[in-house]
Amino acid sequence: MTIYLDFEKQIAAIEGRIAELQDTAEQSDVDMSAEIARLRAKADKSLAETYAKLTPWQKTQVARHAERPHFKHLILSLFEDFMPLAGDRAFGDDQAIIGGFAKFGERRVMVIGHEKGDDTESRLRHNFGMGKPEGYRKAIRLMDLADKFGLPIISLVDTSGAFPGVQAEERGQAEAIARSTQKCLSLGVPMVSIIVGEGGSGGAVALAAADRVLMLEHAVYSVISPEGCASILWRTADKAADAAQAMKVTSADLKQLGVIDDIIQEPVGGAHRDHDMASNYIRVAINKHLTDLEKLGPKRLLQVRREKYLALGNL
Repeated sequence: MTIYLDFEKQIAAIEGRIAELQDTAEQSDVDMSAEIARLRAKADKSLAETYAKLTPWQKTQVARHAERPHFKHLILSLFEDFMPLAGDRAFGDDQAIIGGFAKFGERRVMVIGHEKGDDTESRLRHNFGMGKPEGYRKAIRLMDLADKFGLPIISLVDTSGAFPGVQAEERGQAEAIARSTQKCLSLGVPMVSIIVGEGGSGGAVALAAADRVLMLEHAVYSVISPEGCASILWRTADKAADAAQAMKVTSADLKQLGVIDDIIQEPVGGAHRDHDMASNYIRVAINKHLTDLEKLGPKRLLQVRREKYLALGNL
């Protein structure tokens, strides 16, 4: 069953009518194919028009869609022979951040990413994609392994932010995030990061300080959630839409500001409507950027990466 967002009411009504006609056609001998085709064309047009003019707040809703492809979906569609590696060798294993060796086409790579879960049980197990210190320390361990064996790193970022609980702070959350960011910046192998849903605060940056940072078309990337920003500036989360507009959270805004390097197209209606097509777009983009980066040696990679991040903000 498709989950419709608030701004998709017209689309929901049309597609609901299509479903009713299809049920009626299956239970009778009446030919309704012409009417169904007319309504399908109307729904497709409405979908395309709606998604062509989404506001930043509407894009935030799309980025958070429950049916959006998550890490576990992308692992199955983009990679082969995934071998998950667990634990930070200090405290435990954080299921919010998953990683391991995998095969991307003909390449052996290290893939690391956030997993939010897609039902109540899995969301609790993965802590809604909010990493704890042991998750970021696991990521550091995996990046060290990739560096040692000369493997490119692909990170799939989708988190509202790092876990803000007392236990995480006690175990050194800020230090773990800083160390993970530092590790990204000091790698001698190529690293490509993709913001697939939400890229929230330092919890995202810790896996996204890469040579190339890509964003899905309707993903968002920001230092704080729109609700959090609104609560600080206006003392109410009701101003979240205004905050999203002011914060420049969309892929188009961030590409213009130079924060990201490329935008990955999504299927019409968002990646949640067609996981396979979204995966194909992501595959092409990763392959393109990895091919470019592999032409650079370790020293040149470090130099280009340093210049990239020192130039941020110099518009």
